[in-house]
Amino acid sequence: MEPLHDKKIKLLEEIANRIREKIIETLVEAGSGHSAGPLGMADVFTAFYFHILKHNPKKPNWAERDKLILSNGHICPVQYVTLAYAGYFPLQELMTLRKLGSRLQGHPHRGALPGVETTSGPLGSGLSQACGVAFSHRIDGTKNRVYCLMSDGEQDAGNTWEAVMFAGKYKLSNLTAVMDRNNIQIDGYTEHIMPLEPIKEKYESFGWHVLEVDGHNLEQIVDAVNEAKTIYEKPTLIVAHTIPGKGVSFMEKDYLWHGKPPTREEAKIALKELRTLGGKIRSEHQ
Repeated sequence: MEPLHDKKIKLLEEIANRIREKIIETLVEAGSGHSAGPLGMADVFTAFYFHILKHNPKKPNWAERDKLILSNGHICPVQYVTLAYAGYFPLQELMTLRKLGSRLQGHPHRGALPGVETTSGPLGSGLSQACGVAFSHRIDGTKNRVYCLMSDGEQDAGNTWEAVMFAGKYKLSNLTAVMDRNNIQIDGYTEHIMPLEPIKEKYESFGWHVLEVDGHNLEQIVDAVNEAKTIYEKPTLIVAHTIPGKGVSFMEKDYLWHGKPPTREEAKIALKELRTLGGKIRSEHQ
């Protein structure tokens, strides 16, 4: 992985903001979908697809690629938009999100779209899928790294903890999980629905190495992934503290935006804010 210098940080910040703009455009066109999570995870996805991952959009099934598995598939608008910007499929196809016959369904479907490694749906299953992939690479003796992006809300699911135990038992050091710690889920705030803390201590008790980062700080995200690569005999969890609805003032930290798209009027306001933010990003780095 190349060093993350100031020029690259500027580029990544601009990409993340463009991804947020396109998320809004696709959601309003679809008329359904999730807003808060995709906007909150734009920086993490940007860091992975434009700096961290070993991958090749022209050869999506390249045997030596790193594998990114999205467990909380409902935030797929950010995955779809990022894949399109990375060159996996044309940008114009994003406007088919959730439409009948589209490859861009409400949850990612393996085999339907290049760059999508697994099918997701029931929350809590992604980490188990990632464990299986990482374990298979261990058996084969290959050096592929496996990344699992998951939500904090799906820590309510028992399947998640079965996977946590499995990864700890088999010391899957080629597995790094990134938890979107945005503190919301569809029915409210996570600590009201089912308190999750202390997350760090829980994972450590199962034999994981745990790091915490600002999920909107690209340097911290990259540094944490680099540290995970130096940890042997343990899987790593990166707890990424994010703001749901990041970049759109009326969506930020409001759980009601977990599972709904903006109206056309709301989208106009959101895009104006994001474009203003994009201008500030460009001017700050000039």
